[in-house]
Amino acid sequence: MPMIECTLIKGYDQQTRQLISERLTDVACATIGAHPDLVIVTIKEVEAENYMRGRINRAPAKATVQPEVMVRQFLDAMEQRDLARASTFLAEGFEMVFPGNNRFAQLDELVAWAKRRYQSVHKTYDGFDTSFQRTEAIVTCFGNLHGVWLDGTSFKDIRFIDKFTLKNGKITFQEVWNDLGEIMKEDG
Repeated sequence: MPMIECTLIKGYDQQTRQLISERLTDVACATIGAHPDLVIVTIKEVEAENYMRGRINRAPAKATVQPEVMVRQFLDAMEQRDLARASTFLAEGFEMVFPGNNRFAQLDELVAWAKRRYQSVHKTYDGFDTSFQRTEAIVTCFGNLHGVWLDGTSFKDIRFIDKFTLKNGKITFQEVWNDLGEIMKEDG
């Protein structure tokens, strides 16, 4: 039964402390096979005046926006075609790959390509999974697409998976898999 103690500067909100505890539990489960009910996580909080690093008292850092929240905000902006807002989530050198090995480095290139496929598309999410690999976060979301074809007819229940790589709070890479092309062939 692993017991993990985490020390934080006092001042982090309950949601951040909860997330740290959950992620530490997940790491213990994945690393040593412990059942979550057997993992004990405690958080010890230290007053800022009793915490020093580099000979300087420190205050708690602001908790960052979690990767899955950032991905959801990016996808919402893309769905609304607010490319200016969507671009604020992207790192320099961002690249995306869509079905058929269609590669884009600019959001407006993606939108121009999509205009030849459908009038609109929306996502219904079944879930988001986040993992961490060194300094990168990997967020995978999955669910179904629905929207309107170029001829004005609607489509729905088309499976999709999007995988995002984030580093330093920015999206660096997106890979997309979906059955949209297969459905277009059947209808076409």
